[in-house]
Amino acid sequence: MNKTFAIVLIILALALIAYNVTLVDFQDPIQGDSTIALIGIVASLCAIVLMLIFMTSKKIDKKLKK
Repeated sequence: MNKTFAIVLIILALALIAYNVTLVDFQDPIQGDSTIALIGIVASLCAIVLMLIFMTSKKIDKKLKK
């Protein structure tokens, strides 16, 4: 997996976060579709963290091979 693909996945996750924030009812965020939107936000944040960890591990691997 190259760096460009990882960045595209991060951008898609950010877009999903932006979309899910629009679905959250801030008056009652635990009821109905707001719960699903909050789960989607957390899942997208997890995907971003995993991609950042992956990119960092690739940088470390590249430095160790030198």
